[in-house]
Amino acid sequence: MTLARQCILPMIVAKGNDQVALTSKFEARDDTAVIRNYGSLLAEMVACVPDGVVCFFTSYLYMENVVAAWYEQGVIDTIQRHKLLFIETQDAAETSLALLNYIKACENGRGAVLLSVARGKVSEGVDFDHHLGRAVLMFGIPYVYTQSRILKARLEYLRDQFQIRENDFLTFDAMRHAAQCIGRVLRGKTDYGIMVLADKRFGRQDKRGKLPKWIQEHLKDSMINLSTEEAVQISRKWLRLMAQPFTREDQLGVSLLTMEQLETKEMQEKIQQKVQQG
Repeated sequence: MTLARQCILPMIVAKGNDQVALTSKFEARDDTAVIRNYGSLLAEMVACVPDGVVCFFTSYLYMENVVAAWYEQGVIDTIQRHKLLFIETQDAAETSLALLNYIKACENGRGAVLLSVARGKVSEGVDFDHHLGRAVLMFGIPYVYTQSRILKARLEYLRDQFQIRENDFLTFDAMRHAAQCIGRVLRGKTDYGIMVLADKRFGRQDKRGKLPKWIQEHLKDSMINLSTEEAVQISRKWLRLMAQPFTREDQLGVSLLTMEQLETKEMQEKIQQKVQQG
C-alpha cells in the first residue's frame, strides 16, 4: 500500500436513494425496499467501476433470496448490460469454474461481477489484485450463526475466563470477517480499490472502531452516512483521480514518520545502529 496517494476509498452506504435504511438485520431481510436498494447500489456501481466487482453477502440463504428477488425486479438484467455475472455456490467445483471464468472476463476487458458469501471459499483465500477487484461491496454485517453448540461453548468460556461479553466478541468476529472481505481489493503497492460497507450499522462507533487502523485512517466522517447516489458520485470522482499516471518518482520522499519523530534521540540511536551494521 503506497502513501503517495489515497489508494483505498472506504465508505459506509447507509440508505438508498429513497432514504430507506440499508441493513441485513433479520427483521429487514425480506423487506423488498431494502433488497431493491441493494440491487440499485450494485447496478449503479457496476455502471461506473471498470473491470471486476466483488460482492459479499452474509450467508448463502440470504444471497439466494436476494438474487431471486433481483431477477423479478429486473436488477440482474441491468447488471448484465455492463458486466458478466458469476455466483459462488456451496459446490467447490462450480465455484472454481465461476472464479476461472470471472478472471477470464476481467482479463479480456469485458468486466465481471462475482457474488459470494462472507464466510465462504472466496472470502478466505482468493486475492482480487489489480483489475480483478476494483470495488468490493459488503451487503450487511457477517455475524456468525449463533445457535451452534461450539460457538455457545466458546462464548461461555470467554465470559467465564476473560469476562468478555458475548455481544463484544460477536461484533469483533463479524467486523474481522468484514475487514477480511473488503481487504481483498488491495493486494500491492500500485493497487487501488473501492470498499463499500452497505449497512447503516457499520456507521456506529462500536462497529467502526473494530475495523483495522489502515481502513479507519481513510474512512472520513463525510463517508459514513451516504446514500447510493452520493456513493456513486464520490466513486466516479475518485476513479478519475486513480486513472492518472502514477510513476515511481511520485512515491519518493513520502515517509510514515514526521520530522519530529526522526529527530528524537531514540530514533537517532536506531539510525546510527543501522549505519554501523550496514
